[in-house]
Amino acid sequence: MRVSVVDAGSNTVRLVIADVEGGVPLPVHTVKWKLRLSEQVGPDGTIADEAVERLVKAVAAAGATARTWHAAGPLAFATAVVRAAPNRHEVLQRVASGTGIRMYTLPGETEAELTFLAARRWLGWKAGPLALLDIGGGSLEVAFGRGRLPGFAVSLPLGANRLTQEHLGVQDPPGPAELKELRRRIRHELRDVAARIRWERPRTAAVTSRTFQQLARLCGAAPGRYGPFVARELASGDLREAVRALAALPAAERAQLPGISAPRAAQSLAGAVVGYTALKLMGLPRAVVCPWAIREGVLLRYIEDGADWWTDATGETADAAPAPAAALRIAGPPA
Repeated sequence: MRVSVVDAGSNTVRLVIADVEGGVPLPVHTVKWKLRLSEQVGPDGTIADEAVERLVKAVAAAGATARTWHAAGPLAFATAVVRAAPNRHEVLQRVASGTGIRMYTLPGETEAELTFLAARRWLGWKAGPLALLDIGGGSLEVAFGRGRLPGFAVSLPLGANRLTQEHLGVQDPPGPAELKELRRRIRHELRDVAARIRWERPRTAAVTSRTFQQLARLCGAAPGRYGPFVARELASGDLREAVRALAALPAAERAQLPGISAPRAAQSLAGAVVGYTALKLMGLPRAVVCPWAIREGVLLRYIEDGADWWTDATGETADAAPAPAAALRIAGPPA
């Protein structure tokens, strides 16, 4: 069996094609298209026509690639940058009409639940009560649970790119006043969620997303080329020092640091401040860096619960009202 997933995020559109024999999603092919949608939105969050056209072309290319690999579909969804856009219905309609692929926006809480499932399956039951943090471009997802799915899941407007645009656009590097306001905003948004996580007393904390992976590398974790099975951790104290290092440099120079890529250099500081503040307020001295995230969560739910779960999970379609997702057809490997 072969399944494909397309994820349209703030920076990239990613396609993952995976074999799911034995109940485990094993990637056989991945592709990404760098669109940087979050940099092409208006003051009110409206996505520009040119950006929508680039999104349509990327999703069309993803669909063609999936067909080449005999993975029909794909299961396609967009995260916070599209979900929050005032013209999201138009964006989804243009994707559908231009590609034949129905793309959905998922509620933030659903994103948190799917990412939690991925972390639970990766870490196993030995992780015990598990807290999950995922920093995206537009939002921060937080979840906690003792079982397969979380009992608590929330999405907060604390994405690395969003905060960079809203709080760190005056000076480069930012001045003390900008950083103070950024920290105040993050603490305010996290106050109630952090109190809940402290009360739950998780045995393990897991962090996912490219932002956390790059920050972990900056703090001394093994490079990505060593593969996903190398243990990687991120300590709160090391992340505090990373915040200081990033805050002292302009964005262009941050890209020279270990792990920090040029496309994410500008938002790396905001991501580090969110990550450090969250770990500190939640009483989490360290976290495991998990290579599985929302895309693997989508694959796992499809494997474990069948195609029907997608209908309930999707929050919105290209139609004015939510409509059920078509069941994904499974094809064999390329001949």
